[in-house]
Amino acid sequence: MTTEPMTEDRRAGNVVTDGSPPHLTTTRLLLACGALAGPLFVATAGIQTLTRDGFDLGHQPISLLSLGDLGWIQISNFVVAGLLSVAFAVGVRRVLRADRGRWRPRLLALFGVGLVAGGIFVPDPALGFPPGTPDRSPDTMSWHGTLHAVAPPLSFAALILACALFARRFAAGQERGWAWYSSVTSAGALVLAAWPDPDGVSVRLAVAIVLGF
Repeated sequence: MTTEPMTEDRRAGNVVTDGSPPHLTTTRLLLACGALAGPLFVATAGIQTLTRDGFDLGHQPISLLSLGDLGWIQISNFVVAGLLSVAFAVGVRRVLRADRGRWRPRLLALFGVGLVAGGIFVPDPALGFPPGTPDRSPDTMSWHGTLHAVAPPLSFAALILACALFARRFAAGQERGWAWYSSVTSAGALVLAAWPDPDGVSVRLAVAIVLGF
C-alpha cells in the first residue's frame, strides 16, 4: 500500500494530500454542517412541541412554532438549519467538482434557502395557535404568510428531488446500499408530504421532515 505525499496549501493554511480536493479541511467542515443541520432542527422543534403551551402536533404544523413570545426559537431554528444546509451544498459541490450532475448541490442549496425563507417570513396565526387564535385557517393571508406557505414546500420538494438524483448516482456507481437508502428516503418523504388525507397531516409532515433530514 502506498501513501500520497502531503503538501501544504499556504494560502488557506490547510494541509491536503496530492490529488485531493483543494482546501480539504474546509470542505470537510462544510459537509459537517449538513450532518449537524438535521439533528439540530429536529431536536429544537421536537423539544418545542413538548413544551410550548397550547401547541398540539396532532393538529398544528411545526411552522406555527414561529409565532408567540417564544417564536424566535423556531425562527432561528429555520434560519440556522437553512444556512447549515447551504454550507453543506457548497461542500457537496466541492466533492462533486468533476461530476456532471450539478443539479444535486443546487437542489440542496435551494432546500437551505427555502428553510431560511421559512424562518424570515413567518406564518399567520391559525388552528388555535398561539393560544387565543380561532381554531381554523385564516380567511385571508398576509404577504409574509403567503411566502411562508410557498417557501418550505418548495424547499422540501428540492430535497426530495435531490435524494432521487443521488439515488441514480449511487446506482450508477454500484453503491446499492446508498442507492436504496436514497430511493426510500425520496419516495417515503414524498408520500408522507403529499398524502391527501387532511387528518394527521401535521404529524405526517413532521415525520417526512425527520426522514428527509
